[in-house]
Amino acid sequence: MIKANSKPLGEVFGFIENCKKVLVLGCGGCATVCQVGGEKEVGVLAQALRLKAGTEGKQIEFLENTVTRQCEPEFVDPVVEGLGDVEAIVSTACGVGVNHLVERGCPVPVFPGVDTVFMGSTLEHGEWAERCAACGQCVLHLTGGICPIARCAKNLLNGPCGGTTEDGMCEISTPENPVPCAWAEIVERMKQLGTLQELGEIQPPKDWSTARDGGPRRRVRADLKLDRQEQKVQS
Repeated sequence: MIKANSKPLGEVFGFIENCKKVLVLGCGGCATVCQVGGEKEVGVLAQALRLKAGTEGKQIEFLENTVTRQCEPEFVDPVVEGLGDVEAIVSTACGVGVNHLVERGCPVPVFPGVDTVFMGSTLEHGEWAERCAACGQCVLHLTGGICPIARCAKNLLNGPCGGTTEDGMCEISTPENPVPCAWAEIVERMKQLGTLQELGEIQPPKDWSTARDGGPRRRVRADLKLDRQEQKVQS
């Protein structure tokens, strides 16, 4: 699940302070799960912006809406087509949502209301951790299900490095931010599974072109695509 943090109110207000009518648009997907951009958070942000506008002597009308997902056309297109005299959108979805609104022909500026940080899992209520870097060529079958790319500070595929401490921590660890060595965790996990010997097998070089190194990525499922005639019928 994509995780994000709310942007500072002053930064968001700076995006739209010269507008007269602004839509604060939330997302019912990832942004709702990590509680930065769902319906509740849209309401809080819109009200905070109203108060900020009042203290700055600005007359700005703020509308609120939350769609199921900002990364899919069927939810975004009605918003784009029904903007009326809205002059800007503040999106509380991840960066994908902002990009998607623009790609779907949004005629007004779309500003981010959050900072997208990583893809991760829930450790406990209110705490999340990065677990996947979307590299496009998963190696988890080789590393006991623990990702060395997302969880190693150096993205090493042949760790552990010399910076691993005796207690299995990464050299970048601090008392305030303890960071376990991903490779120490991989070794312990594979000991547990009885597969430690597999780490001694020589692997071919990873194809990094499947990650961001190969440019913006696209995935096509021809069997799921609708032909243009079907699209016309459905519309």
